[in-house]
Amino acid sequence: MGSKMPASDTGGAKPMGIAGRLVSERERLFGMTNAERAWRKQWLKDQILAPHEPVHVPQYHQEITNPIRRFYQWPLNKLWEKLTPSLGGYRAYTIRFWIGKAAMVTAGLYATFYYFKYNQNDWTRKGGWRVIESRRAVLPGEAKYPLVSDRTQPADYAARGFKQSPI
Repeated sequence: MGSKMPASDTGGAKPMGIAGRLVSERERLFGMTNAERAWRKQWLKDQILAPHEPVHVPQYHQEITNPIRRFYQWPLNKLWEKLTPSLGGYRAYTIRFWIGKAAMVTAGLYATFYYFKYNQNDWTRKGGWRVIESRRAVLPGEAKYPLVSDRTQPADYAARGFKQSPI
């Protein structure tokens, strides 16, 4: 039998802040002992990053990323590396992000266009998209009234392009 507890980030234990009760300004104004003042001073000092931080480890990305994902990310990552010195990391990453999204949308549009153009439903196949156009409504008083159907023979109905075939 499985556990009835939902998944959690803390594994079922209650989360605990490392700042303690002195994270709140109200608690600090309530009164602090000398030991709490020393602890708070040290805690604030520990929050300051060293000049070389954050440390970028190239092997880390390689270890946690799937090889197929690294392969298709490679061109945009190279673009990002080239743009970073001139534009800065944030702007270069934003450009990298939107170029990738635009490429995916463009590929999707081309794939959709290709599918609809070359996979039409006609008399040679069962599958594909079938587009049925209704006749335009012509009301009394219009120039083309009464609009007579262009289908005069029984074979004109449901022909699915058979009559226009070069065969």
